[in-house]
Amino acid sequence: MYRDQFQSRHIGLSADDVSIMLDQIGVSSLDELIAKVVPKDIHDESPLPLAIAADERHALAELRAIGELNQCVKSMIGQGYYGTFTPPVIQRNVLENPAWYTAYTPYQPEISQGRLEVLFNFQTMVSELTGLPIANASMLDEATAAAEAMTMCHRASRGKRQRMLVSTHCFKQTLDVISTRAEPLSIEVVPVNEDEGISFGDNDFALLLQCPDANGVLRDYEALVSAAHEAGVMVILATDLLALTLIKTPAEMNIDVTVGSAQRLGVPMGFGGPHAAFFATADKHKRNMPGRLVGQSVDSHGNPAYRLALQTREQHIRREKATSNICTAQALLAIMATFYACYHGPQGLAGIATKTRTLATYARAQLRKNGFTVTEEDIFDTFTVAVNADEVMAKAVALGINLHRTNDNAVGISFDETCDPEDVFLLLKAFDIKPEDSIENFQTPVLTVKRQSGYLSQAVFHRYRTETEMMRYMQVLADRDIALNRAMIPLGSCTMKLNAAAEMAAVTWPSFSDIHPFAPLDQTQGYQKLIADIESMLCACTGYDAISVQPNAGSQGEYAGLLAIKRYHESRGDHDRNICLIPQSAHGTNPASAQMCGMKVVVVACDNDGNIDLQDLKAKIDKHANALGAIMITYPSTHGVFESHVRQVCKLVHDAGGQVYIDGANLNAMVGVAQPGQFGGDVSHLNLHKTFCIPHGGGGPGVGPIGVGAHLAPFLPGHLEMTDSAADSNGTGAVSAAPWGSALILTITWMYIRMMGADGLREATRHAILSANYIASKLSSQYQVLYKGDNGYVAHECILDTRVLKDNASVSVEDIAKRLIDYGFHAPTMSFPVAGTLMIEPTESEPLREIDRFCDAMSGIYREYEEVLAGRIPADDNPLCNAPHTARSVINDVWEHPYSREQAAFPGKHAEDENKYWSPVGRVDNVHGDKHLICTCPPLESYVEDTEAAS
Repeated sequence: MYRDQFQSRHIGLSADDVSIMLDQIGVSSLDELIAKVVPKDIHDESPLPLAIAADERHALAELRAIGELNQCVKSMIGQGYYGTFTPPVIQRNVLENPAWYTAYTPYQPEISQGRLEVLFNFQTMVSELTGLPIANASMLDEATAAAEAMTMCHRASRGKRQRMLVSTHCFKQTLDVISTRAEPLSIEVVPVNEDEGISFGDNDFALLLQCPDANGVLRDYEALVSAAHEAGVMVILATDLLALTLIKTPAEMNIDVTVGSAQRLGVPMGFGGPHAAFFATADKHKRNMPGRLVGQSVDSHGNPAYRLALQTREQHIRREKATSNICTAQALLAIMATFYACYHGPQGLAGIATKTRTLATYARAQLRKNGFTVTEEDIFDTFTVAVNADEVMAKAVALGINLHRTNDNAVGISFDETCDPEDVFLLLKAFDIKPEDSIENFQTPVLTVKRQSGYLSQAVFHRYRTETEMMRYMQVLADRDIALNRAMIPLGSCTMKLNAAAEMAAVTWPSFSDIHPFAPLDQTQGYQKLIADIESMLCACTGYDAISVQPNAGSQGEYAGLLAIKRYHESRGDHDRNICLIPQSAHGTNPASAQMCGMKVVVVACDNDGNIDLQDLKAKIDKHANALGAIMITYPSTHGVFESHVRQVCKLVHDAGGQVYIDGANLNAMVGVAQPGQFGGDVSHLNLHKTFCIPHGGGGPGVGPIGVGAHLAPFLPGHLEMTDSAADSNGTGAVSAAPWGSALILTITWMYIRMMGADGLREATRHAILSANYIASKLSSQYQVLYKGDNGYVAHECILDTRVLKDNASVSVEDIAKRLIDYGFHAPTMSFPVAGTLMIEPTESEPLREIDRFCDAMSGIYREYEEVLAGRIPADDNPLCNAPHTARSVINDVWEHPYSREQAAFPGKHAEDENKYWSPVGRVDNVHGDKHLICTCPPLESYVEDTEAAS
């Protein structure tokens, strides 16, 4: 009987393609290839303990049934997560559009101008609403943003002060994450109550406040901030973007750093994520600010162009001296929030905020009128009621409403955009109140902490009120970028593979998207099953004994994994095991994460073949044996090969009392053929946005759960809200704001594994390895493949050495990357892990036709290099150094280059007119951008001033 298997839809190669590729690389079968690539002592193709693969239709039906186990109850829980309406024009054209969700991080700015413009606007929105002059392009969540603010302030004190004061009125999950982050850095976290007065000491470096606070109270902190500054203490404020349309801004209170979540600007709760957090601060902190910063530069024609700025802050460059280990942001969610602000504009946002506050203050007034003790201070959307919590919450749930328990004798009630008068009347029914006054005649109390400044005056927040205009704006921006919907993105280490539509479908189902992360567990049985399934699936794929899905990025997974190792050693009395060995080829996040855990990084050399130098490893182990905590290795290695002595490396470390952390960035080369949990790994983070198909979203979301051996399972991340989890009561705090991280997008990985099954996952790995070796073989006559395994093959990626082109003809790796744009390709990974090289990973999803198109482009570029080398075209005026070529530059009346317009614009036989991608800008000037950093749009008034000055 015919069955439409998803495996054949996911893997891009046909049987004929495979035969051609096997002939090219000189092996007779995939079995022979894998035997030559994967070391014999770790090779294991035993069937993975997974259910038989389901087709798309049946898998979707199963997942829908799981979703129906959740109960969509009206949430008035608040605490940083709120109901919101995603405008359908944004849902359809961004969240469900592969042009947006399959794009990569905009490290290549010329083909990322659309995303960069929106992220630039996100920064502008945050800066305008907070009043602070500089904001980054999003953080992982509110709690980790607060933790990053803490460490930034700590650096500002140069480590001379060690006490962090945190208001007891902050969200509990924020305190939880901050406490986790502080302990390895020997920072003392001290809860304080500003209502009782705060005395600052000489050891205090920062104070975290919240407004509106966890109980909904609005306070003017200007006087307290002044006192803190006099004591040399920086002040961080966690706040709410919607509230800031009405209330006094952080800037008006002289706050140093402000953080929060943009979730309620059109992004579903999704049981905790993914959501874009924000981070804004004073201009003087821009070089120490964590996360990505979008700036404005100029291109080769002198036109404005966006780019990621100040890359010297990045962990891949600064490593253990990096300002943060964050590698993934929440770009897709920041983009959604920005479009939401553009669609509503300042008047619309203020209208939503005013409606929300009116409903909250009306409900409070009715309760007060009926004798209840309620929050008396100024509020925005939340207040508390003194009452028997069990009794009232049970009545509310019976009526279809969830409230927040502040303690046994009080409940908290939060309103949001989705609330209407009927919800208020239903809520009051839980208190046995039938209101006598109408909402229409209710006089909303005047704010005592009212905003004094204007905001969002830029044109982008005023132009797109109709759906027609909004739809076209989003399409114009999408057309400026290269995403997987347009072409292969052959990025080494980043695994840009198919994000299938069936995998993405459940993200917008209300049964998953409308669930609050702190909803009662009996209402979230669907999510509990989904998470249990994911944990079981990932254990099956990796050979580990336990999984935590809480880390909401690979960087958070690294941190959580190393923290588990640290806690494990401490539980055994080994408090001095703080040395972390890291090969010199490792991902930059590895040493940054180790430093965050309070570990000291010791670098292990690599040999001439790119493998860990065993002699140097043994010497480092001998030197630090009593203090050895862990080794972090990437496997297959960052050089794109299966190192044959990985078991020996693991044994050497274990024999010395250390633990083995295996970075899971390259797991796409192992699923179904080798298991890190079985050949020596104690812990790995698994990039679900790489191996397991969660899309990159233009720079996030990411998910980085960790797999651990049984001995480390008690030290997985905990959370205050985890009351029925294997990860509670272990002494390890939370690493993310939500108990199960970015739970909503776990549906994507569930679908991928469910539809691929054990056989499909193994075949995906085998075909990914085949594709990489085909490219290595096809291009080896022109470019040297820098590293190969013992049998002369690569793993799932290969590194091409382009340094000889630079040495012989001044053709740089950047020239090659930019020329690929003219062919319609995103460049491979540049200069990592070796400067002047390209790391290429085709994945299993690409068809041979597209792989050949890429190889032809690389060959065409090499021929152009030969033209420069032979002196037939100048080294300073050729298609490579002038790339990319824009449409405007090609149709210009003046063309003075020594090559034709056709060669400039249509360099390859595959670059047909109808499929031509035109770069919207010429090559972006990085140096100019860092010297003339512009991070937010100027307000309309500045244009008026410029015009008046010119006249």
